[in-house]
Amino acid sequence: MNSALMFSKESDEWPTPLWLFDSLNREFGFTLDPCSNGENSKCENFYTIADSPLLKDWGSETVYMNPPYSGCKEWMAKAFSASREGATVVCLVSSRTDTSWWHSYAMKGEVRFIKGRLKFEGAKHNAPFPSAIVVFRPSTFVLRSV
Repeated sequence: MNSALMFSKESDEWPTPLWLFDSLNREFGFTLDPCSNGENSKCENFYTIADSPLLKDWGSETVYMNPPYSGCKEWMAKAFSASREGATVVCLVSSRTDTSWWHSYAMKGEVRFIKGRLKFEGAKHNAPFPSAIVVFRPSTFVLRSV
């Protein structure tokens, strides 16, 4: 296993295995991929880093998010806040239950642990870390001005 590469800064963008995306897409019907590099988008509508997706309003989209793992805290904060504003956000993240971002955000969503280690598209070996799906659904208590 090439753990050095998986934990290095050489790349922290690992395309989702198609079987996993297809399964989730059948359940949720995704409309936006905010974590695309322009070539690996899983949805017709997508943002790249050049589009500043963390600053965009994700509205009432159904979002599939496989973020760069070096920025999980910022991406999970955005996913959580976007759900409070009407988006459904489904996140593929490393299962880092010992981190502050996990406790601040992931535990506020529906967590689905993935059995075994994922083999990301283009990788020769399985990831050296466990993964989880975290689902943030729109808040039923959205405060609005009258």
